[in-house]
Amino acid sequence: MSKTMLIKSTAAAALLALGATAATVILSTTSPSPVHADIPPAVLGQVQTPTGPMPSLAPMLKTVLPAVVNIAVTSKVEVQNPLMQDPFFKHFFNMPEQQQEPQEQEAQAIGSGVIVDAAKGYVITNNHVIDQADSIKVKLNDDREYDAKLIGKDPESDLAVLQIKAEDLKQLPIADSDQLQVGDFVVAIGSPFALNQTVTSGIVSALGRATPDGGDGIQDFIQTDASINPGNSGGALVNLKGELVGIPSQILSRSGGNMGIGFAIPTNLVKSVMTQLIATGSVNRGRIGIGIQPLNPQLAKAFGLKDTHGALVTQVTPGSPAAKAGIKVKDVIISANGREIQNAQQLHNTVGVLSVGDKIKLKLIRDGEPKEILVEVGKAPEKAVAAATGKVTKSKLAGVTLGEVTDGDTKGVQITAIEPNSAAARSGLRPGDVIVGVNNKAVASVDDFNSAATASKDGQMLLQVQRGNGMFFLVLQ
Repeated sequence: MSKTMLIKSTAAAALLALGATAATVILSTTSPSPVHADIPPAVLGQVQTPTGPMPSLAPMLKTVLPAVVNIAVTSKVEVQNPLMQDPFFKHFFNMPEQQQEPQEQEAQAIGSGVIVDAAKGYVITNNHVIDQADSIKVKLNDDREYDAKLIGKDPESDLAVLQIKAEDLKQLPIADSDQLQVGDFVVAIGSPFALNQTVTSGIVSALGRATPDGGDGIQDFIQTDASINPGNSGGALVNLKGELVGIPSQILSRSGGNMGIGFAIPTNLVKSVMTQLIATGSVNRGRIGIGIQPLNPQLAKAFGLKDTHGALVTQVTPGSPAAKAGIKVKDVIISANGREIQNAQQLHNTVGVLSVGDKIKLKLIRDGEPKEILVEVGKAPEKAVAAATGKVTKSKLAGVTLGEVTDGDTKGVQITAIEPNSAAARSGLRPGDVIVGVNNKAVASVDDFNSAATASKDGQMLLQVQRGNGMFFLVLQ
């Protein structure tokens, strides 16, 4: 069975040795043909032909293509001859045993970019396109080429801003990505496999998407079936008006080529990050000092909620902006600054683009009642969690072996072992997790845990669990 991969769509220059034709053949023979939505003639422009007017994207693309650029990156990487690591090879040729010094080798990669400010020469692209670059060159669609200056980069959003000194540049107008709807027609433009100015079309397949592997970064992607391949990273996703709505960033693939699932960073996030990168060279993100998790049907039922919409607060850092504003553990945040919060990832994205000093108005549900709280974003203090190394009092219940925590600030019982195929194992609990609450009651000893677990109704327990510096809830059946 083929393995599905999440690929940051930058094309390594080494692949180009196969030639453009070979690359095309490989893609067409190893990737299943994706299904793309046909753009209705009624929404297209028209071009004149000897037989009459024909629907076409060409009029729109004439204004868009000059603003999409090719980015070539050169960097140095350390490489080691694998033969020098082979004991047989070293013995046969009487090579010295000391470690061989790695050698530097030049590596090249190709991506795309979009001119967003023609007067100042600002170009937006992906952070992973230019990360670790020693030199960056930007090539325009009229074949002019310029050395680019890195203004700033932000790994968390995977965005970077470059600057070139050039005349007669064209820029793309930036649309409000919040106005996008699933089913809107979009066009992707970039340099897949170094095939500059390649245009593909499709629709918006989904919004607010997080990639399957998750991650700690901001993930609020536009999903599209417009063909995106290695080299498209940092290019343009535009609507049929020729306005920028997203920056293609990643693809989901089994073969390394397009399978009809691509992800683009929405322009409202791009604008927020770009403004800070241009002003300071970095993004100074604020934090409000809470831990959150998504709701599932079991948790929603345990907390008396009607549905799974919202973000469940699992932790409030003492002294943080959230603590000062009055947010509490078990609050369910359902909107932020008037925007409905469907899940924890959406709240993470919303807070992640705010700066220190910004204010965020949160609407939440507490004990079944709605409540509004205004939080001023700041730098939340780090919470250090002491290792649970106290004396172990073993108790077998619910498939776990528990030990009491007797040092540090943590109060609870630590899981020291989990029985295979038990309910605890199936729920995702791990050795080292510290259970601090059962059915809304704090537990500080194995006896506390046993008492709360024995009193559980229907054999279900709502556990509050600390893992590392984080906290979460789960229902154990």
